[in-house]
Amino acid sequence: MMWINEYMTGRSFNAAGASAGEIRSANNGSVSVSATRDYGALPLIAPAGIAYVPVAGAPTVVMEGAGGAVCLGVAVTPQEELEPGELMLYSAGGASIVLKNSGKVLINGREVS
Repeated sequence: MMWINEYMTGRSFNAAGASAGEIRSANNGSVSVSATRDYGALPLIAPAGIAYVPVAGAPTVVMEGAGGAVCLGVAVTPQEELEPGELMLYSAGGASIVLKNSGKVLINGREVS
């Protein structure tokens, strides 16, 4: 999904059918987006096992295809430095879980075992 970030930041990627936009509203499983046009009730694509509702105003990419348009997720900037291979889940309220390459698990900044 790195190409999505490159597309949104204007760095040298050009994908036919893709347009940068902004989340207008969201509920469980679908979003409304303002992009090259207004989209309502688009399916929200996420990795398997992950469900989320993005906040209004978040930058996103919409992809048009033969089956219709989909929202490819939102661009994020983690609140802390991650090494390649590490994973961070966080909420708008500040809660976080970090899976470190060392095997450590941090919940809200505290190591758990």
